[in-house]
Amino acid sequence: MDNALFEATIHNTDGVNGTAYVEGPGALSVETSHPLNDSSGTNPEELFGLALTTCLNATIESLLKARGFQKRSKVSAKVQLRREEDGVGFYFQVYLFAAIEDTEMEQAESIVKSAEKRCPVSKLTQGADTIVISVVPYEH
Repeated sequence: MDNALFEATIHNTDGVNGTAYVEGPGALSVETSHPLNDSSGTNPEELFGLALTTCLNATIESLLKARGFQKRSKVSAKVQLRREEDGVGFYFQVYLFAAIEDTEMEQAESIVKSAEKRCPVSKLTQGADTIVISVVPYEH
């Protein structure tokens, strides 16, 4: 941890029904709730989707800038909570949709593939068969 460029300390003492927060003055605090009930609050599915789409899109933007492009990109996710086939336990099935404006699909796929290898959050999930990334046309 001596070479860390950034460090955040996050706490959760309530599980999926309560509050999770980032340590520090004025830092993020979120109400959490189970995704299968009607209570207000966010859940791990939404938080994971936010982390992955934000990081992957920031990496795509970085690659576009490094290549001299001034194009917009966006990444959307559908994160599903599913039960394991044996009925015990759960897992996330994630579908990511990445788009780069005014870019041929082949070039966009190459950039997204590079971004997936470089994105710190994607690095945590590389090789997961429960994450599917598709490159789609950019829509305004």
